[in-house]
Amino acid sequence: MSYLESTAKFYSEVAQTPEVGLCCVQSSPLQLPGLKVPCQMQEMNYGCGTTVHPTELSGEPTVLYVGVGGGLEALQFAYFSRRAAAVIAVDPVAAMRQAAARNLEVAAQSNPWFDPSFVQLQEGDAFALPVPDASVDLVAQNCLFNIFEPADLAQALGEAFRVLKPGGRLVMSDPIATRPIPRHLQQDERLRAMCLSGALTYEEYVQQLVSAGFGQIEIRARRPYRLLDQQTYNLESHLLLESLDSVSFKLPIPEDGPCIFTGKTAIYTGSTSYDDGAGHVLQGGVPAAVCDKTAVKLSQVLPEKVLVTPSTWHYDGGGCC
Repeated sequence: MSYLESTAKFYSEVAQTPEVGLCCVQSSPLQLPGLKVPCQMQEMNYGCGTTVHPTELSGEPTVLYVGVGGGLEALQFAYFSRRAAAVIAVDPVAAMRQAAARNLEVAAQSNPWFDPSFVQLQEGDAFALPVPDASVDLVAQNCLFNIFEPADLAQALGEAFRVLKPGGRLVMSDPIATRPIPRHLQQDERLRAMCLSGALTYEEYVQQLVSAGFGQIEIRARRPYRLLDQQTYNLESHLLLESLDSVSFKLPIPEDGPCIFTGKTAIYTGSTSYDDGAGHVLQGGVPAAVCDKTAVKLSQVLPEKVLVTPSTWHYDGGGCC
C-alpha cells in the first residue's frame, strides 16, 4: 500500500469517527459576525493553522479548497462569497466528502445567511484539480501538502499554479520542521498521515513554492506546532515542528529573485528620506515593510544608515513590492 493509499484509508476512518486533536487545532475557529460553527465541524478540524484571512477575501473570490475535511474552512470561505459554487471543495475520500456535506447541512440550520449550494463538493485530488486553467482567484489547503513526498508536492503546487488566475493566491497552512526529519520517521505512513513526519524545513518549503513559479510569498504566521520527543520517536534530540501560514501570489518571479516577506522592516536613520531607485522610498525614522531580498540589499548599500529589523514571521501586506 502506498503512502497515498494509507492516507486515504486513515482519513476515511477519521471522517466516520472524528479524532479530536488530530492536528494542532490550537485556536478556536475564526470569529465572524453571524457565523456559527457546528460542534461536529470543529471536531473534524484537521488543520494546523488557518487559511482564511479576511484581508484576502474582498470581492467575493472564487475559492478552490483542496482536501475539504469537515467543511469548516469551506464554510468560512463561503461567508465571504455568498453565491452558488463560490467555493469548490475537492477531496478524493468519499467518506470525507459525505461527512462535509452533512456538516454543511447542519451549518445551514444555524446560519441563516448560508446555503449549502455555496459550497460545491467534488471528487478529485491535488494532482489533477477538476477545474480549468486560470479559473479561480484563490486556492487553499490546510495541513495536506505536508503529507506528500517532494515529487508529489511539486505536482500539487504546479496544479495550484495552473488553475489560479494571474495574480491569484495560493493560501496554505502546513507544518514545517526546524531540522530535516530522519528517514525512519518519513517512512512511517501513519505518522505522515497525521502530519508529523512529512514536513520540510522552512527553506525547502519556500523553495518548492518558488520552483512552482510563485514570484511573491508572504508569511502570515509561524508558530510552534508539535514536539517530536527524543525517546518516543527514537531521535538524537528533540525535534520541534512549527505551523506555517503563507500566501503565495501567481506573479512573475523578478530577475533578481522572488519577493519573500517575513515581517522585516527597514528604517532609514537619516533626517530626510532615502530612495534606492528601485521603488523603495524610506522616510527618516519610519519603519517600512520590506521583503527579505530588499532587506539584504539595503543592509549592504547603506550599512550605517539603514536599520533592518528581524523577521517577525507575520506579515499582512503593505510592503515594498
